[in-house]
Amino acid sequence: MSEPSPQGRWAAVHPPDGPRSPGGLLDGLPEAGRGAGLRPPPAPPAVRPAPGATVRPDARPHRDRTAPDRPAQEGGAPAAEPAARTVVPLRPTAGERAAPHGLEPPAPPTDPATAQPEGPSHPVNAQPAALPPEPEAAEAAGAAPASPAATEEEPVGYDPDEVVAEPAGEPAAEPAAEPAAPHETAPSADPAAHAYSDVEREAVYRAIRERRDVRVGFRPDPVPDDVLVRVLEAAHHAPSVGFSQPWDFVVIHDRGTRARVRELVQRQREAYARALPGARARTFSGLKVEAILDTPLNIVVTVDPTRGGRHTLGRHVQPQTAAYSTALAVENLWLAARAEGLGVGWVSFFSERELARELDLPPHLEIVAYLCVGYVEEFPPEPELSLGGWAQRRPLAWAVHWEQYGRRGLPGEESTSLLEETIAGIGPLNQRAVEEARERQARMTKPAGSLGVLEDVSVQLAGLAGECPAPLPEPAAVAVFAADHGVHAQGVTAWPQEVTTQMVHNFLAGGAVVNAFAAQVGAEVTVVDVGVVDDLPAVPGLLPRKIARGTADMTRGPAMTRLQAEYAIEAGIEVARDLVAAGNRCLLTGDMGIANTTASAALVSAFTGRDAAEVTGRGTGVDDAVYEHKVAVVRAALEANRIDVSDPVGVLAAVGGLEHAALAGFILGAAFLRVPVVLDGVIAGAAALAAVALAPDARLACVAGHRSSEPGHSVALEHLGLRPLVDLDLRLGEGSGALLALPLVQSAARALRDVATFEAAGVTQSD
Repeated sequence: MSEPSPQGRWAAVHPPDGPRSPGGLLDGLPEAGRGAGLRPPPAPPAVRPAPGATVRPDARPHRDRTAPDRPAQEGGAPAAEPAARTVVPLRPTAGERAAPHGLEPPAPPTDPATAQPEGPSHPVNAQPAALPPEPEAAEAAGAAPASPAATEEEPVGYDPDEVVAEPAGEPAAEPAAEPAAPHETAPSADPAAHAYSDVEREAVYRAIRERRDVRVGFRPDPVPDDVLVRVLEAAHHAPSVGFSQPWDFVVIHDRGTRARVRELVQRQREAYARALPGARARTFSGLKVEAILDTPLNIVVTVDPTRGGRHTLGRHVQPQTAAYSTALAVENLWLAARAEGLGVGWVSFFSERELARELDLPPHLEIVAYLCVGYVEEFPPEPELSLGGWAQRRPLAWAVHWEQYGRRGLPGEESTSLLEETIAGIGPLNQRAVEEARERQARMTKPAGSLGVLEDVSVQLAGLAGECPAPLPEPAAVAVFAADHGVHAQGVTAWPQEVTTQMVHNFLAGGAVVNAFAAQVGAEVTVVDVGVVDDLPAVPGLLPRKIARGTADMTRGPAMTRLQAEYAIEAGIEVARDLVAAGNRCLLTGDMGIANTTASAALVSAFTGRDAAEVTGRGTGVDDAVYEHKVAVVRAALEANRIDVSDPVGVLAAVGGLEHAALAGFILGAAFLRVPVVLDGVIAGAAALAAVALAPDARLACVAGHRSSEPGHSVALEHLGLRPLVDLDLRLGEGSGALLALPLVQSAARALRDVATFEAAGVTQSD
């Protein structure tokens, strides 16, 4: 294999002069010592702590994970070590810990009469900086234009070539300095000399914060023409690549046209609703997705991808920038509308070509947005989809990276890795909520302890959420992490390796057991490719997170490099974050990978110290001869690798699979977000051992869905101190056992919430 370019983390799969590779992140690296070919990125500039920030004196230096071996300088001398960067793990503040699932808490509504610029109390809640609008846009929003004296710009209409005659009889004045060209500003020592005043700047940020996608509460009042012109003018002042201005605006008042459009939308809404899992379908049924007939006008924003001619600047290799530019026009329109007191709702439930025909658009135009515009009774304090429980806002800290993807940290903070940040944010159960749940269980109209393990689960859920009773753990999503294993070459299973790919296709087509069980309990199925050997199609329901095309044969050395294991763990954390931000309140583990029970046995043996024969099972049903060989293979893998249980990442890299590492991250992500994660069988149990070794309190987020017939699973559950909810001799994987247990977890939460107490029901309690 060829040496990768040294540009950074993604160089192996994003060649600088070619198309994206569908392979793993590290597939282009040499097999011997994968990761060694990457050079360290340039050291980022020193980050000074924000005013008032505290830097921990005992914080660990940041380790460059892309450069396990530092290259030598010319002449063979070792390269000098760069200065260590202090890592301050991101821990949620008290206000953040009280917010559901660790996501960003809603900002309080702003009183327009008393609005003041607010300094962020924590970097996660800091408002993003925004570029000041052009003067015309500022005037449209009601802000006073800056005076020439304030901005040091020449007055509008000034002609630098105009000659002013001197009065007769007076001496000529000293020649003045050459005036600045129009629209140029004089140099200033103050870098913020051109910033808006505090009041003007707050108006810009307020419009950004309070912009809402409005679907309800519209008034019938017409939009005055002058207001509509200002809004459209703001949209027309949007930036566009190559100044191509590829947008057009079709303003629709006619109710008949809008009624026909609404029929198109309704058909698509109904088709979408039929495809939703149960809990999602119930939530969606209460959401209004359009206000086409509720507003006095609709605006259709189109893009002309040909506008600007053949040689449009900036579109040479990125033709999609026409659509991007038009989306910026939509945003400008939206912000201006908010400043005018107008609500805007974006409708997307339509076939683009079908709607284009209804509106008789020229065939070369494409529809970017269909907007419903009108005055509203009020603007909601938070996005309607957030208030309705459909999704939640991602904290800014999740989206900011320094110098390269993966170095996390807000301005003014030191960078950290996603794994370090996640581990630092995992804590114990909320003891106040735990005590409240126990006390309520004792007062419920039932004999004490009569619900058995479900009572413990209800207390656990309350402690995780920090409130009693806890929110119902729904909607729920099962993430099926798929990967192949190099140890398959040792003949530990009769199933061919290509079955991994074939089963992934089956999951995506809805034909597997996990799909049937998920449909029964109303859960969402997401498949995550972290290490399948073959290429997989880009289809809904599949998350392409391929780290490598399978692992190496662990009997001959480590199954993965440490770098691969870390990437896989972080991929699992990201999946957990995405699913929770999308509105899920319970996560379930799933897996797919031929030969993954062999790697699971090795992990369980490594973390528990039990002999390979005690933890190795028959997997997919091997005969006695293959089983004995499988035990020998597990022993050989443990002997071929250095096993240090104090280094959980190293253990995963040595004898684990890419899906094990990703599942460990998935469990850590759930614990960080304080949502329950229902574990499936032995693969999930092995991954949980690694997760808890990394962060002991991660166990408090885990619920054992079932006990697998694989002996290693019982050993793992015993080591973790988890009691399974179901014991049916299952050994399928996929998430099947976790899905069967989901209704029990939900029942535990529902009982704590809905069952009356003795006092409330008027029932006499026993002495």
